[in-house]
Amino acid sequence: MKLPELRQEIDKLDRQIVALLHERASLVHQVGLIKQDSKSPIFVPEREADLYGKIAELNGGKLPEESLRAIYREIISCSFSLEGGFKVAYLGPAGTWSHQAALKQFGNSVELMPMHGFAAVFDAVERHEADYGVIPIENSTGGSVTEAMDLFIGTTLNICSQIQLRICNCLIGNIRPEEIKTLYSHPQVLLQCRQWIRNNFPMADLVETSSTTVAAQIAVEKASEGAAALGGALAAELFGLQILENNIQDKASNTTRFAIIGHQKTQPTGNDRTSLCFTVRHTAGSLVSVLEKFKQHGISLLRIESRPSKIIDWEYVFYVDAAGHAAQEPLKTCLDEVADHCSILKVFGSYPEATSLC
Repeated sequence: MKLPELRQEIDKLDRQIVALLHERASLVHQVGLIKQDSKSPIFVPEREADLYGKIAELNGGKLPEESLRAIYREIISCSFSLEGGFKVAYLGPAGTWSHQAALKQFGNSVELMPMHGFAAVFDAVERHEADYGVIPIENSTGGSVTEAMDLFIGTTLNICSQIQLRICNCLIGNIRPEEIKTLYSHPQVLLQCRQWIRNNFPMADLVETSSTTVAAQIAVEKASEGAAALGGALAAELFGLQILENNIQDKASNTTRFAIIGHQKTQPTGNDRTSLCFTVRHTAGSLVSVLEKFKQHGISLLRIESRPSKIIDWEYVFYVDAAGHAAQEPLKTCLDEVADHCSILKVFGSYPEATSLC
């Protein structure tokens, strides 16, 4: 075909795509009415996981799976709006990695609410000022986000979904690299770029900030004093900063896992993860007895670590991610047996396992 003919065919397909999108939107609106009558949640993580799985199976053309997921992310986001919409709180201000994770998970048709601090995100959801919250809980380089994890102990909220976001840190500023005297960023980002900083700016002062967005703002305000920031491209765009160097994280695979918190419990999908915590009694072999239960039931522990309980001196809380769903065998029976050996056992939530990175 010649160029004019190809364009005519593309125009024809565009008309068909728009017509099909309107047809889909009409059906989604009807679904929304049914959900409103039954007071069912609009965001259903297990349904979304199933949908993305089907899309991946159907994809046999030239579109990369990541591109197809991005297209459907906005289609689903629009569907949320058509069904009545909801609000999502995230660790702000705008431009943080939590902001970017919220956009990746929920798209641009959902109302996003930046909050000042992890506790504020939990509080907004607990008070129903927001329907969901986005919280970073673990980084592949820096480990667990302990401040966030500690908050799960005292909340009634559940982890209902997760998102794994590839973190691409940048050196951003409006000065030349040789003029840089001070680097500002969130502690996690400074940790993720520790070796790069040593190799490139060994004499620079490192100043921790509450977010990469705050760091970007300082880089603007104090540029004449030699200030630059480490953060994402979104923060650079929001504050008009130049990306002086890209991909500065020490590990190319640097990834952060975010939890989506809410009031609902997610139903089993067949490929789930359960997050929980427990404390053991001060008797010999108590921890071994707990871990042995998981082994007996053939349950893989995807993560385990300990933190001070902050209630009793020298008492520790063990945080665990286990393969499976708490309402489904064999994990259901395993947790019942584990409870007999624990002074505290709390399940934070069961949710679909992440199958791809954003």
